[in-house]
Amino acid sequence: MKYAICNYGHGLFALLKAADSKPHLNVIHSLFCFRHKTSSNLPTLALWFPGWCFGSSQLQLHCTCVNSVLKIGKVRKDIKKPNNPELVPVGYVNKNIPKSVQKHLKWIMQKDNIQQDIFLIGNPGPLRRIIVMQYLELTKSELEYIRLSRDTTESDLKQRREIIAGTAHYIDQCAVRAAIYGRVEMQLDDGRFLMAADRYDSLLKTHSKEELDSRKLVRVSKDFRASTYQTLYKLYPYDLILGYEGKMAAKHALQMFDVIDKVDARLPYRIKDIKPSGSDAVASVTLQSLSNNLCHIEVPMGKSKPLRNLNDVEFFVPTAYHTGTIADMMLSHMLRDFCLVGSKGCGKTLLVQTFANMLGYHTENVVLYQDMTARDLLQQRVTLENGDTTWRDAPLISAALNGHIAILDGLHRLNPSTLMIIQRLIDDRELTLHDGTRLMSAQKYKLLQEKSEFSETELKERSILPIHPAFRVIGLAEPKGSSGKTSGQHWLNSELLTLFLHHEIRPLTKSEEIDVINTLVPNVPKADVDLLMKFTHKLRNNDDPTVQSISSSLSTRQLLRISRRLASYSNENLRHSIYKACLAKFLPPLASEILENGLKEGEFGAEKLTDDADATYEVDNDSLRIGRVTTTRYKPDSDVMVPDVLFYDNLQHIKIMEDMLKDFLLGEHLLLIGNQGVGKNKIVDRFLHLLNRPRQYIQLHRDTTVQGLTLQPSVRDGQIIFEDSPLVNAVRSGHILVVDEADKAPTHVTCILKALVESGEMLLADGRKIITGAQLTEIPENAIVAHKDFRMMVLANRPGFPFLGNDFFGSLGDIFSCHAIDNPPVDSEVAMLKKYGPDVPEEVIRKLVAAFGELRHLADEGQISYPYSTREVVNVVRHIQKYPDDGIANVVKNVFDFDNHQSELMEVVIGTLRKHDIPIGASTRDIRLAKSFPLPPPTLMSNWTLSKQQQPYKPCSIETSYVTAQDRLDIGVDHFETQQIKHRSIAFNELLSSWQLFMHTSNRIAAIATANDGKKNIIYAATSNPVSVYAMEENADAYTIVDLYGMFPSTRYRWKPTLSISPLGNSMKDCILLHEQTSNTLMLVWPHTGEVQKIHTKSKFDRIRNTFTRQMEHPEDLYKICNEFAHENWIVTYKEHGNQLSAIDLASGVCHNINLPFSIALLRLASKDLWLATESNSAKKYVLKKATENDLWPTIITQTEQEILSSDLQQEQNFQLSSKATSEGIVHKFLDISNIDNMTNRIITDDMSYAGVAIGLPDNFVNNSDTAVGLFKVPRNLQPEKNTEIDKTLGDAVFLTSVGQVARIVKDTHVPEEISHEQSSDHFIEVVDLQRNVVSYLPLPRVPRSNYVYTPGEIIPYAITALPDDKLIVIDSTGRVTLWETGFSILERSLDKWVELVTDGSAEDDTQANKIYRLIPSDLIYLSLLHINNKKLLINTLLIMVTDYNRTTERLGSYRTKEDPFNTPHVGGDTWAGGTGGRSTAGLGGRGGPYRLDAGHDVYQVSDADKEAVPAEIQEAARKMNRKAFKDRLREIEMSEYDADAYDKISNAVIRQVKAMRVILDSLEAKGLERTWAKNQTTGDLDDNRLIEGLTGERTIYKRRADKEPEYNSQDQEHPKRLRLVVDVSGSMYRFNGVDGRLQRTLEATCMLMEAFENYDQKLQYEIFGHSGEDPEISFTRYDKVPKNNKERLKVLKAMHAHSQFCFSGDTTMEATRNAVEKVVEEEGDEHFVIILSDANLERYGISPSKLGKMMNSDPRVNVFFIFIGSLGNQAERLKQKLPSGHAFVCMNTKDIPQILQQIFTSTMLLTR
Repeated sequence: MKYAICNYGHGLFALLKAADSKPHLNVIHSLFCFRHKTSSNLPTLALWFPGWCFGSSQLQLHCTCVNSVLKIGKVRKDIKKPNNPELVPVGYVNKNIPKSVQKHLKWIMQKDNIQQDIFLIGNPGPLRRIIVMQYLELTKSELEYIRLSRDTTESDLKQRREIIAGTAHYIDQCAVRAAIYGRVEMQLDDGRFLMAADRYDSLLKTHSKEELDSRKLVRVSKDFRASTYQTLYKLYPYDLILGYEGKMAAKHALQMFDVIDKVDARLPYRIKDIKPSGSDAVASVTLQSLSNNLCHIEVPMGKSKPLRNLNDVEFFVPTAYHTGTIADMMLSHMLRDFCLVGSKGCGKTLLVQTFANMLGYHTENVVLYQDMTARDLLQQRVTLENGDTTWRDAPLISAALNGHIAILDGLHRLNPSTLMIIQRLIDDRELTLHDGTRLMSAQKYKLLQEKSEFSETELKERSILPIHPAFRVIGLAEPKGSSGKTSGQHWLNSELLTLFLHHEIRPLTKSEEIDVINTLVPNVPKADVDLLMKFTHKLRNNDDPTVQSISSSLSTRQLLRISRRLASYSNENLRHSIYKACLAKFLPPLASEILENGLKEGEFGAEKLTDDADATYEVDNDSLRIGRVTTTRYKPDSDVMVPDVLFYDNLQHIKIMEDMLKDFLLGEHLLLIGNQGVGKNKIVDRFLHLLNRPRQYIQLHRDTTVQGLTLQPSVRDGQIIFEDSPLVNAVRSGHILVVDEADKAPTHVTCILKALVESGEMLLADGRKIITGAQLTEIPENAIVAHKDFRMMVLANRPGFPFLGNDFFGSLGDIFSCHAIDNPPVDSEVAMLKKYGPDVPEEVIRKLVAAFGELRHLADEGQISYPYSTREVVNVVRHIQKYPDDGIANVVKNVFDFDNHQSELMEVVIGTLRKHDIPIGASTRDIRLAKSFPLPPPTLMSNWTLSKQQQPYKPCSIETSYVTAQDRLDIGVDHFETQQIKHRSIAFNELLSSWQLFMHTSNRIAAIATANDGKKNIIYAATSNPVSVYAMEENADAYTIVDLYGMFPSTRYRWKPTLSISPLGNSMKDCILLHEQTSNTLMLVWPHTGEVQKIHTKSKFDRIRNTFTRQMEHPEDLYKICNEFAHENWIVTYKEHGNQLSAIDLASGVCHNINLPFSIALLRLASKDLWLATESNSAKKYVLKKATENDLWPTIITQTEQEILSSDLQQEQNFQLSSKATSEGIVHKFLDISNIDNMTNRIITDDMSYAGVAIGLPDNFVNNSDTAVGLFKVPRNLQPEKNTEIDKTLGDAVFLTSVGQVARIVKDTHVPEEISHEQSSDHFIEVVDLQRNVVSYLPLPRVPRSNYVYTPGEIIPYAITALPDDKLIVIDSTGRVTLWETGFSILERSLDKWVELVTDGSAEDDTQANKIYRLIPSDLIYLSLLHINNKKLLINTLLIMVTDYNRTTERLGSYRTKEDPFNTPHVGGDTWAGGTGGRSTAGLGGRGGPYRLDAGHDVYQVSDADKEAVPAEIQEAARKMNRKAFKDRLREIEMSEYDADAYDKISNAVIRQVKAMRVILDSLEAKGLERTWAKNQTTGDLDDNRLIEGLTGERTIYKRRADKEPEYNSQDQEHPKRLRLVVDVSGSMYRFNGVDGRLQRTLEATCMLMEAFENYDQKLQYEIFGHSGEDPEISFTRYDKVPKNNKERLKVLKAMHAHSQFCFSGDTTMEATRNAVEKVVEEEGDEHFVIILSDANLERYGISPSKLGKMMNSDPRVNVFFIFIGSLGNQAERLKQKLPSGHAFVCMNTKDIPQILQQIFTSTMLLTR
């Protein structure tokens, strides 16, 4: 701080107390320039000196006024009589001036005599000002005083214009008055002096008591004892202002002087009694010590009668701690003003109000906010009715004049420079106001009256007023961290430290809090309170900053609110109440996990809300019921203000309104927080409509001011008129005030709501004050009494990006009852959207809900920035409802056009939409159905009849046995996630979707089966090396694996399991039957629970015998299974070339062995009652049928005869038939004959034919009809060499009976050449369509030829089957799953829907539907089917495609492009490189260019359709140029193609994760883009706060947006976040990489971080170190040497890999962690992070998790996190549980790392609250 004393040559002084802020130096400079103009003949010298010791001479002070001369030593000065004696300081000079002060007085007199200006510099405090005042009093110099702050303007120093009688006048300010009249303005000291009893008693011997009283000396009782420690701590609360090292140093210094708190930890005094003293405005307080000693003190009191007992205070529970605190406040009150510092919700406001009530004080609440100016704190400028300008006192000044307590609420929010404007008021009890009025203490006022002989009236005319002796200032503040800063200087700086005595208020202890709750809420359930208190205090006692941030949400105020809900509503759920208080829905993931773990450990019950059946509401006249809560509806005077909006009910919103009603009936103000567009406004309006409550609405924004929140100023006829805001109207009328977008307004603005909510008071800008009716017996004239029905409902978005709002919940959340509003669940959202769009198909609505739901999930994970809400979906549905011809793809696209310039974001968004089958970007030119080839007409190959010559066999003998089951084993189930790709979102073809399953490289697909559980299709698959069972739903993104390794014999040698899967039904629908064909093993598997159970149909002896005899039998003979009727829980098994069938009833556990008179080669089940068997030796066919209808199994055998009718019939191989019939309509179209009506049929096929139909099967055989079964087939025309390998090139057939198709996997040798040449696949799905008599071939993705995948004898590495709805599902041996739709009628319907999705309705409709079969030239696309309602659209599409095709020749050589020397933006065209939206040239956003080239221009993206229309020749030319440019780039960075391939192998695996990580990093820095208002500008927007200055003609009355500049001399400085990544490169990483890929994941994670952090060095700087058994600190990159290109990044990855391969064994995790924690803080940073990538192999080296946890918490400045990327068994999970909560992660998939890092970076978000 600086004092400037300006001598103007006439014995006149101006004293300026200047804040150390650079913006005011120009003001001071202008002041000195002004001085030179007024006395230019006088030189000016500014002398600066540090401290106060500037000489060693010992001086004596001899002050004698002989002939008006003052002498100090040998220096003398003539004294003149002042013209205005009231402006001369009084009461500063005493007889005992210290020698050090004498030196300063002498030095000041010397400078005064030679007319030099004086600057005094020293430590904070009033000493400098007192010295100056003493000098001015001695020299009888008049004083002008101004305290400079950041708000001081030049007009405050020189002249200010005021309007008087309609005319503007210049009013001289302090500097001008000092220059003209010679005066200095300053303030006097006030307050009594406490004196020890012995010293006071000795003075009584020589002085009278009246004389001592006149000098305000107070005797302290002999019984009074104050802890030295506590006294020092009030003066210097080091725990509040110092960091860890500073606290330790302070404690050490106190211990050195033996000044430690040896007294009881409790405060030493309690209030025994309070009563008025004999003196006015003084109370006598009796204090009782812990040892029951009494002492008496006198303190100022208010005008009301004091309360004698704390128990008389309403709503206050006198706990021992609070009782002692109030007694301690009495002691501070006796001395001077004080400040309470404590976390939010700890009871500061209640303590102050209780303190004031006990002493009979009236309080003036002054809510401080960030942009409050010094003027706002003291006076407000207003206009009178006649237009004259004047000043109105602020509450602080009113309190000073009337003897009230001024409560300064929010000292931590106010700029220290602004607060120091009242330093004189606090230190000296003297103050000069903006209108020139001087306030001084009553004592100095009386002394001034005596010396000047002015009456009180005369002093008042001279604008001098006394400060009431009872006036006190009490500050309220929150400790460091609550001010929104995590770094930099604490708000309690050295200046503010000297203003107050400080009391640190801690939260209540567990027992104290329980007492408070039980007293205020007597009916609360004890068990719930105990559980709540245990949980809360466990959080508070945790040292982890994240845990403490959660505990801050559970303040005493919130606990009382929870208790009231528990006591009032029997069905209230405690976990739900905690979620509400903590706003758990919007906690960062890390904090959310910690909260959930704490609730789990605390054994809280599950969150239980109202049942769906009870989630209804009912309005019955004056009664309202929402859920289970009933209330009476409000009866307003008028229903004009009652909201009535369009609202569609859904379960979630009704449950939320029930929850709101509970709090509303308890008298709470409500806060609704949720993402934008989730329906907060709709919910509130509907809620108020049901309650019939009138509403006032106000919407805040970033420019909202405190004045604007309460009043709307305007100028009318030259007068400032304030119009009431909706807030004031709601308070006055008892309406509900809805405050919308509360997070948009600055927090310091919305903080004024705190006083209104807590105390019912608020000061308005026009001087009026809102009060509650119970506050005063007499209502002041300017008061607005708050209506008893007034309530607030505040709406805010969740804090953080992308809303860029303020953390309203963090600042004010605990004074409201909070409700988290989320998007409705799927079913509720669908039901609601159907009401908005009743004609929109539900399928479309569900696609939208699913897509937007995943986008919201991605937003929560940080992969995209904006959480697309229900509002966007509603708008889309309403659009489709209104304009049904507009395709959904085009309507949805409009929602995302705003983000179209962000390519990485749009890639994620479009991928998500396409994943849910929304074909965004697709058009009708993207119809790409497979080409169909006509088949020859079917031929009647043979007639099949029962033999009449053969003697019928006797019924086969049956042996019955019981199935035995082993104990059920729980071997566990592994859960995996996948991502389905919806291919029709890109183009329309037969392929619906595909996804990837995790499979080992040695695995092979063995079997596949499907089932339907009544709601959805389930897919099961089995692999054989090792044996595993997979289970998944058709459209799910997750699946399970049951690992059966070890349950089957080893597969290392000759024997390999051959498996089949049979889904069961009815009571066993959750179970499948796994059959191994070599050993005939039967096993029941529960795929979703991981349970298995082996079953046996033979005795144990027979099984052992079979084991020994198996080697003697033909090893190629397998046990076959017929499972066509497994859904009825029975199957049939048999052994090839055996003579026994085993019919097994799984439900009853009975096995029937049917003995046949011949050996079996093949068995097929035509129906339940008819089985077809083929004899091994003769290939004769037999029919097995039941003797009677009541027989369990067919046992009658009859041989069949076959009449050959066609020469094309070849020997059947692998004969197959369907177990269900196809429709007669399909059969008619296939055969084109009419005599087959009412005849049953079965679709048949074999390897020698495409397909066929058996007419009359099975009924003709079952009924012993003479009518033959006709076999119609379409034979294959195979070449002889193909015929010999037919069994190796064709797979088993799958029958799609509902659509009349047969599908199977075939090799490319069976595919027409024109198809096999076009496609790169070697396997196809052959689909034979009986209805149209055509065949088509669908290419399958290639499977690498590897002996580990399939052996040469197993040519088909795919498994295929049909879903219950006749879709096809294919799984290959790499785990790739493809889902197909092939039925002609199904494709027709699907194409109609798809076209509706992609068209935009711009073309004219054709009223008749048309089927167009058209062959486009084979170089382009073949369309075999197009069912479309728009011919014009189709023709335009074809013309575009043909036109592009015809341009091929002229484009082949067009890649030679030129560079524009002026770098002018080029859009389209084919000339310049670096353009956008063109083709054939290098650039961005175009089509067909050789490579990407960014020239720094905006990108114009062409459509995917245009890209795909580029001919193949041009694409090939582009590829060649791309390769050439790529090689040139490699040469530039000295990187070989081998190196590039090696890097790409790692980089490509994480390319999506890099993009997701960049979105997260963008969100981290987005908040810094906000700008602030620069005030006192000459241009810009008119500042409402300076309207009056505008009336008076001032120019600096504007404000404008500008980048926020740091405060002058501020300790806050922006630094990048510092991250040290520590990677495990020990030998175990290399050793176990083949087991779980841990080293590969480490390399991928490191690569991802290096790529993602590139170009973010201003926000985040990183370095990478490794550790292994031989070195705990291996440097790979440092802050100043991060890799800049792929070559440098590859070098880092190679070094990591090589070290892991060749290092010595061992582990140095502890040392590496210690080094990282110590070294990362060596560089200054905004935050410091250490992230350790490691395997979990720590137990082997004796590393204790507890020691590791202590190391992680060793420095509170460093956030340490472990990511375990390798684990044997559950090592990693066990370690995670033992390390600090939320600081350890298990990551077995690299794609999860971006989300983990997001959790890490956002973990500190709560610490800024």
